[in-house]
Amino acid sequence: MSALGFGGAVIGNLYREVSEETASATVAAAWDAGIRYFDTAPHYGLGLAERRLGAALPARPRHEFAVSTKVGRLLERVPNSDGAQDVTGGFAVPADAVRRWDFSADGVHRSLESSLARLGLDHVDLVLLHDPDEHWQQAVDEAYPALHDLRARGVIGAIGVGMNQWPMLRRFVTCTDVDAVMLAGRYTLLDPSGEPLLDECAQRGVSVLAAGVFNGGLLATDEPGRHAVYDYRPAPPQLVARAERMVRICCRHGTTLPQAAIAFAARHPAVASVVLGARTPEEVRRNAALFHAPVPEELWEELAEARC
Repeated sequence: MSALGFGGAVIGNLYREVSEETASATVAAAWDAGIRYFDTAPHYGLGLAERRLGAALPARPRHEFAVSTKVGRLLERVPNSDGAQDVTGGFAVPADAVRRWDFSADGVHRSLESSLARLGLDHVDLVLLHDPDEHWQQAVDEAYPALHDLRARGVIGAIGVGMNQWPMLRRFVTCTDVDAVMLAGRYTLLDPSGEPLLDECAQRGVSVLAAGVFNGGLLATDEPGRHAVYDYRPAPPQLVARAERMVRICCRHGTTLPQAAIAFAARHPAVASVVLGARTPEEVRRNAALFHAPVPEELWEELAEARC
């Protein structure tokens, strides 16, 4: 698993369409940048992201790259969608399927079988329980044991959980034998609240996949006022002002806000990979350049003060 990962939601037409050619070129650019870990899910574009990722991955030996997908949302086809769009899911795709929450053992097997068919792979390296916030009991009683059995039989490589909150992830880490967690948006320059989870993972040898490190956009550029989106909603003015203070601090240290946002997540010892989405090859190359650029150690104390 590469230290920089590729998040596949965007090539599933997150918010707006991405052409087939651009999606394929974006995955190719990720490979050329040295990225070898690719994350996706049935939820992303009602299976479109999985299909595109599978089609775009280079014909290389399977052990040279890692792929994760997710279970918990089972796709059920709608025979007559009449051209309706997937408005509720947030993806610019035809609503030719509906998502049904299902953390049963049967749902896990059906979901994974469909994902493998869309990806064109015979196995995935990591399967994540996807957003089980309201489904703790079924996820831990049924979905997790099913994945545990698949891992024991070598059908999948590892088990994980992916969420936008950290307390339940910590419950999974302490109550089960998961290999990894994907935490989105809760260990960032603006919201490091997930640090107790990361510390727990470091003690237990559980890998953390850090996603949402830009908090949906506010930390993605040095002009947060022009990109005032925080966790996919309009950013409160106080958060915009805080991000702008951070820009000035980064500038004094010869770095940028997005560069610091990536480095902040990557520097925790529990983080195995920082997972960044990209819409174009140019965005991939920019992300890779930011990831590899050095950040001065003295920056962190000032940024922590700016967060207060």
